[in-house]
Amino acid sequence: MRLSSILSFLGFALIFGGTYCPLLRPFHLFNWNVYQMNQPYGLVLLLVAVVGILASFLNQRKLVRITAWISLVLVVMLLIAAILKVQFAFSFIPFHKVDAFLARQIKFKWGWYVLFAGAILALAGALNNKPKSIITAPETV
Repeated sequence: MRLSSILSFLGFALIFGGTYCPLLRPFHLFNWNVYQMNQPYGLVLLLVAVVGILASFLNQRKLVRITAWISLVLVVMLLIAAILKVQFAFSFIPFHKVDAFLARQIKFKWGWYVLFAGAILALAGALNNKPKSIITAPETV
């Protein structure tokens, strides 16, 4: 395996593991991972990671590049959705200070670092997937 394939594999493995890491901690009571936040979205992210792992083993450069970009976009969209969910989760409460206090009680955890590190590592390996050029000596007559 080439170094770029190993980087891509490690990135997709981090995404695979990052889906089980804690991402949100509401009210300091329990942790939520991707599947507890949005299970279908987590399964799509897991499927993209598995396809990326298989593509990196099979040296499918184009498929690795596509899955790396898709994984980065999915992780960014998940972060945006989580931020919006936290900001507007208590918007039904008419008192702004109570709404802001309750929104501050939902903490973001270290699992986001794992997901983003995996997506960036997979993308770095995919963009570094340049085929080796074969330089031949000119023929002498």
